Amino acid sequence: MLVFAASDKGGTGRSVTSANIAFRRALGGDDVAYLDFDFGSPTAAAVFDVPSAMGGIEQGGLHSYLQGKANEPTRLDVWAQTEHQLLRDRPANSGNLVLLPGDRSGGEFAVVKDTVSRCIDLFLRLDSEFDVVIVDLSAGRSYAMDMALDVTARPEMRGIGTHWLVYHRWTRQHVIAAAGLVFGPRGIITGGVARGHDEEELRGNIRFVRAAVPDPEAPPWSLVPPAQSAWMRKCDQELHRLAADREIGFTAILGAVPLEPVLQWREQLITDEDVLSSRVANVETLIALQDLADKLDDDEAWGPV
Repeated sequence: MLVFAASDKGGTGRSVTSANIAFRRALGGDDVAYLDFDFGSPTAAAVFDVPSAMGGIEQGGLHSYLQGKANEPTRLDVWAQTEHQLLRDRPANSGNLVLLPGDRSGGEFAVVKDTVSRCIDLFLRLDSEFDVVIVDLSAGRSYAMDMALDVTARPEMRGIGTHWLVYHRWTRQHVIAAAGLVFGPRGIITGGVARGHDEEELRGNIRFVRAAVPDPEAPPWSLVPPAQSAWMRKCDQELHRLAADREIGFTAILGAVPLEPVLQWREQLITDEDVLSSRVANVETLIALQDLADKLDDDEAWGPV
């Protein structure tokens, strides 16, 4: 299963949430590969606490491979190379968790025929080797997104399950931007159909993920002064209407992650110990991340909306 993580804006929680989804699937026994396709800023290794690839690697990363400068992209075993104290001993019954980083000085690059061929070969091999392959794309309409749409439309990729997760924060700007990225004139659907995707099938494979969502009915927000509380509830209702109008309402979302201080201050993997032992993270966040991970292959969560 290929899962593409996209967003129209930066700061949506795309990478940190996707990394936590990968982590949760690996904890459940799946073999998981995480590809850093954020070519302009390949920093996914920071979430996994892999110091050798902070900001990408010097050579042999995904940039090098896709541009024909390396025969194979570098693979990093997260369990073996992380500096996360709680993950140094691989959890019992966990699956493989592998990071494919980008190159430190890579940057965005144009997609040509050879690039597409290399990407197809990579996706096919990884899909046969791993249960879940998560591809973290650059924000906005990027070369990486165009390549993903092009590659997944090719005949060689038929039969491989493909999902798109589009991340946005719970604000007016982010709701509008996320809807535009998918449904706009140059959005995912238009771009996908132009490359040969079936529109209905592509729509059915796209879901939205809301990140950093405050709950006006729960502490600390429910404890604010009455005037402020009423204003927050009004804003929340307006956002729900806006999301519905833009076709990213309840039926189109896969889930939401609450506003979490740990993820705001230090983008990291949320472990059970962070919730149950040190209590630096909230149990609601852990539940939300596990729910997202579980829904990746839940047929009831996908299909026409």
